[in-house]
Amino acid sequence: MSRLDGREHWVFTALAYGLLAVSSIAAAITGADATWAAGALPGWSRVPWPVPALAAALWLAPIPWLYARRHTHRALVVAHYLVLLAVAAALAVQSVAFVLFASVGYPLAIAMLPARLVMAGVTLTAVVSVAAQAGPGAQTTLLSVIAGVAGPLVLAGWYVAAEHDKRRHLVERLRAAMDENADLNARLLEQARHAGVLGERHRMAGEIHDTVAQDLVALIGQLDAAGRSVRDDPSRRHLDRAAELARRGLSEVRRSVSALRPEPLEDARLPEALGHMARSWSEAAGVELRLEITGTPVALSADVETALFRVAQEALANVAKHARATRTGLTLSYADEAVLLDIRDDGTGFAPQRPADGFGLDGMRQRVRGVGGTLEIESAPGHGTAIAAAVPAIPAGPAVPAESDHETL
Repeated sequence: MSRLDGREHWVFTALAYGLLAVSSIAAAITGADATWAAGALPGWSRVPWPVPALAAALWLAPIPWLYARRHTHRALVVAHYLVLLAVAAALAVQSVAFVLFASVGYPLAIAMLPARLVMAGVTLTAVVSVAAQAGPGAQTTLLSVIAGVAGPLVLAGWYVAAEHDKRRHLVERLRAAMDENADLNARLLEQARHAGVLGERHRMAGEIHDTVAQDLVALIGQLDAAGRSVRDDPSRRHLDRAAELARRGLSEVRRSVSALRPEPLEDARLPEALGHMARSWSEAAGVELRLEITGTPVALSADVETALFRVAQEALANVAKHARATRTGLTLSYADEAVLLDIRDDGTGFAPQRPADGFGLDGMRQRVRGVGGTLEIESAPGHGTAIAAAVPAIPAGPAVPAESDHETL
């Protein structure tokens, strides 16, 4: 970055004042002669040059303010520039030394005037400089120069600036097209990722079908056979319960193979699914559970809702198995950019720093991390447990079309 970035207005102001000072010193040394002015400009009064020089000094003061507003106050900038050139011309007429000051019109035209008027400003500055040095009999020649050179230069500058504007608009459209292409590429990458997920899912479906699902089917058959052989035995109730659990496990395997959401989320959003699960869990576990939904519920992506539902499901399962709690609380909070899930109980608690034997806690962490969230666990022996999950509030996307038929378990 240039050391002058952000200070250009002071540079131009200092340059203008510097040229005015040098011209004034030169005029004072050589002596300003207004004889040519009186002859060339009828009605021109013999005003001492320090007066217009002082006026020029005062007129230069607004340059920093105008430079910062050159794009929003164009008419004011152009008017200021024209008056400045007129004062410079008056000074140059009285003393040729002020031709140097008039040359400040070149950098100011480039820096402050609109693009289509830059060449006109440069040309006008050149005309002022030449006219100030022309003799009384050079009016005809001067008009010829203006008509033959200055006019075409102004028109050429206008044309070049117009072409520049066209190129700038073209570049803007090109950038917009590039942004659109970047968005399209992102969607294509997402579709490719989704296609990869579908391919991996089909591969896993075949493996699960040939292993876990078939074993569960065989297990259900054996349990049904054992149940028929002990119709009047008290153990029949346990066999029926085991068969029911195996059927539920098989149903869940089939849903996993099809990459479907948990069954409660198939026909309901997350708050309703959590409410149904909470009531069922409280009745089955015999533990009081208070469910609270805060914020404005919004439809989240399937991955986020599945992760939160599974975390709540696993946490409540742990409470039922290990905590011996009497009260449990479940809070789902919707914020602007995140969704928070808290599960608390007044059970026996545990030491989170100790290695766990099961997969439950690690599974919850992996699910939450998989959707870009965090999971915190606070617990101590005898002081209950609190689990807090925070995930980004990723909105639900458009519905995905039904997939092609694949092998059914």
